[in-house]
Amino acid sequence: MHNDIKKALEVLHAGGVILYPTDTIWGIGCDATNPEAVKRVYEIKNREDSKAMLVLMENPNRLNSYVDEVPEIAWDLIDTNDQPMTLIYPGAKNLAPNLINSDGTIGIRITNEEFTQNLIQRFKKPIVSTSANRSGEVSPANFHEIGDEIKEAVDYIVEYRQEDMEKCKASSIIKIGLGGEIQIIRP
Repeated sequence: MHNDIKKALEVLHAGGVILYPTDTIWGIGCDATNPEAVKRVYEIKNREDSKAMLVLMENPNRLNSYVDEVPEIAWDLIDTNDQPMTLIYPGAKNLAPNLINSDGTIGIRITNEEFTQNLIQRFKKPIVSTSANRSGEVSPANFHEIGDEIKEAVDYIVEYRQEDMEKCKASSIIKIGLGGEIQIIRP
């Protein structure tokens, strides 16, 4: 796994795009602060850049660096949740502008997956995580379901967990507001 992380880091630092396992499904990722890298991910997915993508972090303590104000309800949800959960926060900052939703929000998931945690911790910045498929297609449940056009378009494919045949699913998505409002986008 160490060599895999090293290669993925080199690609991320160079503004490249990786294909990697997450705590949910396999993702296409890049430096979440690099607008050119984010643009490439939209192009690979054949997705309009008005459709926001989420970012992964390894530690909730970093939230304040990328969100103006973390609503109190977010800490409660993070502390009590034991399943992968993406929270959509208001007031995104310090991220690539083309990653932030038109209403100023950003979806962030704190990953519990060992590889991704190590990668983000060493990269010291959040990374984009979007399903490894073209926009409108079914999300692949494991590495073997990812299409060749995606595999050929990225700069590096992580080797770790490629043989894992477990069927994974996407995270729940919850939009939160500063006043404690909650809207469940995907259960």
